[in-house]
This record gives sequence, structure tokens and C-alpha cells, in this order.
Amino acid sequence: MKSLWTLDPNITYLNHGSFGPSPLPVQQAQREWMQKLEANPMNFLVRERETCIDNTLQQLAEFVGARATDLVPVRNATVGMNIVANSLPLAENDEILLTDHEYGAVQRLWQKRTAAAGAKITIASLPAVFQDADTIVEAIFSRVTERTRLIVVSHVTSSTALVLPVEQICRRARKEKIPVVIDGPHAIAMRPLRLQQLGCDFYTVSCHKWLSAGFGSGFLYVHPRWQHKLDPPIVSWGGTPYGRPRTWQDEYLWLGTDDPAPFLSISAALDFLQEFGIDRFRHETHELAARARQQLLDQLETAPLSTDSIDWYGSMVTVPLPETVEVPDSWTGKPHPLQENLWKKHRIEIPIIKWNHRMNIRVSCHLYNSQEEIDRLLQALRTELG
Repeated sequence: MKSLWTLDPNITYLNHGSFGPSPLPVQQAQREWMQKLEANPMNFLVRERETCIDNTLQQLAEFVGARATDLVPVRNATVGMNIVANSLPLAENDEILLTDHEYGAVQRLWQKRTAAAGAKITIASLPAVFQDADTIVEAIFSRVTERTRLIVVSHVTSSTALVLPVEQICRRARKEKIPVVIDGPHAIAMRPLRLQQLGCDFYTVSCHKWLSAGFGSGFLYVHPRWQHKLDPPIVSWGGTPYGRPRTWQDEYLWLGTDDPAPFLSISAALDFLQEFGIDRFRHETHELAARARQQLLDQLETAPLSTDSIDWYGSMVTVPLPETVEVPDSWTGKPHPLQENLWKKHRIEIPIIKWNHRMNIRVSCHLYNSQEEIDRLLQALRTELG
């Protein structure tokens, strides 16, 4: 499978979870869309673009178990989360509930939003080891108060690569009449999705991760009860350039002139994975991640973050590093020295992540990865950590 990617043959790329490159068929499709745009911009942008986006939304909706009329394109999950944050009505002393596994940029976004409204963030601390869904759900809802206005939760976490029981979380939230936004960039393709059945209020996705669509492609799912309450991030014409009947999606489909090729490449990415076999993809990438997990735990002599089950991790896994690995006092934006050494000395791209006052290593396993690359990582860690 590696021959279907254009990765540098001199590197070991184990970081699909951060920036997932696209396979050749997706790259080719994106180039063709760009060529179509450049051949006659007026024709493509004004007469054809809407239909092309509709077709992609329909294919995407079928894959994620939603209606195409409930989805809008966004450049990435961060944009989608910003739309939700800027649209949610907040008053003084209201509370937004997050878990201690949430993505740093998401935490920062909600800190800024709550500060502006005089509201606050509440953090639910989840169990140290994931092994029981009910315990996780209870940890979240034990922090709910009468002032809780929204629950923000990852489907698959970024730092710890753990799968949260979002079905149970949404079910409980509906009973308590609390809206839920799910941060889902790692879940699409890695996990089965049925958004209408899930029952969340919002679900935001970056499609350049496990789906391997073009960089700058994503979508936001919005439950019908919220669609006319959203505040678009950019005010443009708010309608269609070719006279279609208006819908709530119009505010997000035409934000000014841009290149829709990344979003339209989603169709090629879906075709690629479905031709390979989506269940086969999930099984093979999880099996490699499971082997990597066990080998790392054995070599590093550290404890796992979950029991060994596909219920708790999929194609990506995080393993704690030994306590002897230096933990910086605060985030500076500079990569950890171990991450830099793995790149500079061993040409291995892999993130070293601070979480829960400990440094962790996160391994991503896509179709182009192999056991040989995991072995290379293990040897490099022996060299760097002794």
C-alpha cells in the first residue's frame, strides 16, 4: 500500500493522526478539480460548484449516517468548533463542560468564549485507565450543574488516542436536556459513524486525518434544531450564485471566492477506502497499533491508558513514556527534545505529547505503515532512552 502514497522514502512517518497525507487517487482527483476550476472559473464556480458540493455532501452523508441537508463544508474541525462556540448563547455564570482529555486548541477556544461572556469552563476528570463506559459517563455527568449549557467531548481524543463512549454520553445528555458538541476529526473512517442515531447536536470533522482527503477539507454536522440559530463565521452573500432556493446551508457554502478542490476530494477518499474495504482498513490498522502498543509497553515498562480492546483505541495509540523523560513546566510550542532527536537522528516523524503531567508517545498506523517501521521506532527509543 505504501506505493500509493508519495511519502519521502527516507522517513518513517508515524504521525497520520496529526497531518494525514492523501493517497495518489485522492491527490489526482484534487488536481483534476483544480484544473477544472482553472479552465473556466466562471463556469465552474457559478454554474457547477453547487452541484459538485451537493454530490460530495450526499456521498459523505451516506458514509456518516446523516442527511446531506444537515452538513456543511468547513476547512477543518477547528473551524467547525468555532462556529459552534460563536453561536451558542452564553450568559454570566453559565458553564461549558469539557473533559481533561480535550484538544488544547478546543480548550483555548472555549476559555476565550466563556471569558467574554462571564461564563466558565468546568473540567471532568476521566478515569486513569479506560475500561468501563459507565464509569466514564458518570465521571462526566458528576460535573453537570443547573448552569451547564453544553458538553464538549472528543470521539477519539488527540493526546491520549482513546475512544470515548459518545453514544452513552449523548443518550444521557438528551435525558438531561444538555446539548453536546463532539470533536470528531480522528473518528471518521477509524470508527463507524451514524450521526442521526448518535443524537448529538453538533459533530465537527477534519477529513485529512484517517479518511485521507485533501488538507483543508472537513464538515460540520448540525442537528435541525440548531440550524437556524447558527452565526456564520464570515458574512458574505448568504445565498447561491446561481439562483437555487435558499437553505440554512447557504451561509456556509459561499464564503467568498475559494478553491473547493480539497472538499471535493472527499469523494475520491471515500471511494479509495471503500474499495479497499472499510472494515478491513479498521481491522488491519488496529492490529498494527495493538502490536505497537504491546511492544512499547514491554520495552518502556509503563502502564497502559486503557484495557486492550478496539473499544478503547483504533488505528492510533498513546503510550506513557518512563517518568525519567523530562516534562516541561509549560507549553512553549517547541517540540520535546525526544521528538526532535527521533526526527533529526532517526528520521522518524512521531509526536511526543504532554498529558496528565507525563510525556507520552503517540503512534499512528495507516495503510502505508508496517511492522518494520514500528521496529525502527523501538530501536530508536532504545538508543535515545537507554
